[in-house]
Amino acid sequence: MAGKIYVVGLGPGGPDQITPRGEAALAASDVLVGYTVYINLIRDRWPGKELVATPMTTEAQRCRLCLERALAGQTAAMVCGGDPGVYGMAGLIFQVCRDRPEVEIQVIPGVTAATAGAALLGAPLTHDFAVISLSDALTPWETIEKRLLAAAEGDFALCLYNPASRRRPDTLARAAALLLERLPGDRVCGLARMVGREGESWQLCTLRELGKAPADMFTTVFIGSSRTMVLNGRMVTPRGYEKRGEL
Repeated sequence: MAGKIYVVGLGPGGPDQITPRGEAALAASDVLVGYTVYINLIRDRWPGKELVATPMTTEAQRCRLCLERALAGQTAAMVCGGDPGVYGMAGLIFQVCRDRPEVEIQVIPGVTAATAGAALLGAPLTHDFAVISLSDALTPWETIEKRLLAAAEGDFALCLYNPASRRRPDTLARAAALLLERLPGDRVCGLARMVGREGESWQLCTLRELGKAPADMFTTVFIGSSRTMVLNGRMVTPRGYEKRGEL
């Protein structure tokens, strides 16, 4: 009989960020598989588990390993940062297992960087928003540009994942310059870094200043809509309750 695969979101990174459902899935698994950074986050918490860590760009290999363990009758957990369905491994697991319907797959949601970073900054995503990754590793930069401009045209608040890396240190600056063609320079923006981990920090700035703000793969960037404001030093996007005369 085939085993099972859990795809577990660990949240932003702190041990208190994983949900009880995620904890239960890890406890029920025979082997925990994941990117080295995420395995290291849980290594001390699960000393008796078999842990398998692989480096970046070996995502399909990790999924095949989970499938092999499940076909052998074990329960495997693929661990991901944040939520496994938001730029995580859930989709790839389903793709790798497409010809093995006998393997049960259960996705365990987690707290993603968008909501965790938003809570740190205030409430920038209270109304409609769009989430866009600036990494061109799997998506052409031309497509990313189209999505940025479309979101700006729709007056969405924006949450940007993967704003910069060693390989592409200028992508946030490029994105900010592109958005400045459509949006005012004083648009409220925010950056949240190392959310839920040691060294957690956040800052507010304007879109004009955003291109020079320090950012890396541990940073999540927020760009407000036309209604976003700063209230008592926090970034807030009103939903519209004032229109009902409630404020």
